[in-house]
Amino acid sequence: MSLMVVSIPLLPVIMMLSSRYRVKVTALCHRALAWVLRLVRGRVCVRSTHAFVFSQCTHGNADSVLETFDLYGATQPSLCIGPKIGEALDEVVRRVCPSRVLELGMHCGYSSVRLLRLLPPAGRLVTVELDPLTAELGEEIILVSGFKHSQFQVVTCSSNESIPTLRPFIKPDQGTSEGFNLVLMDHNPQQYLTDLLALEKEELLCPSGCSVLLIHRDRRAESLGEIVDYIRAKPDCYCIKTELQFMTEVLFQKESTEVNMDQKV
Repeated sequence: MSLMVVSIPLLPVIMMLSSRYRVKVTALCHRALAWVLRLVRGRVCVRSTHAFVFSQCTHGNADSVLETFDLYGATQPSLCIGPKIGEALDEVVRRVCPSRVLELGMHCGYSSVRLLRLLPPAGRLVTVELDPLTAELGEEIILVSGFKHSQFQVVTCSSNESIPTLRPFIKPDQGTSEGFNLVLMDHNPQQYLTDLLALEKEELLCPSGCSVLLIHRDRRAESLGEIVDYIRAKPDCYCIKTELQFMTEVLFQKESTEVNMDQKV
């Protein structure tokens, strides 16, 4: 019943598009209902995951929080990346040693906790989440894991709205370039390229080196086709470092050869 109530306001839009573009009403209804169903299921999943982790984990212990997430995900539907992708994420973080990290897509706070526990004492995480409920519960999980507000910032809005506002969150370290050293994209794959272009425009990627991690949960290579084509067309500042079944690591580096030569002189 609630699904029908939420869908009713969409009917005028569907009818307008149908008459203007001659699209079948049935197909549009199915898409609208599918979107609403994903939203409802996602919120239910977030609530149940949070309730289990909050009640079963050892508060103040990040490893216990992650283990409890994995325990829940072993038997119940979960939006978290899980231990397999999580371990691959850990390897990248240990290799890159980032001090400033941007996460697009919070998903209950699982990946946020994985990231924060490997950052240096002065490291900072900015995590962006569109859904207010997910952002609220995810922030609570981060605090339960033992981290403080001084170590992270939750931004509740869409990724394209948030990116132009992120400059104040970046505090360059002495002797280092300004920008994020690591960016984790785990939201809508169709938004990946748009957000990467926005990060370029706002100069939020550390020019001396930034690893951009692209999560593709549907296991289909074509889900990243657009952004991969763009990356391969710009070998002067991008290269694909690693490609796994569920994650692609892209390296961004914009410092020119001339700058490096000047430094040597």
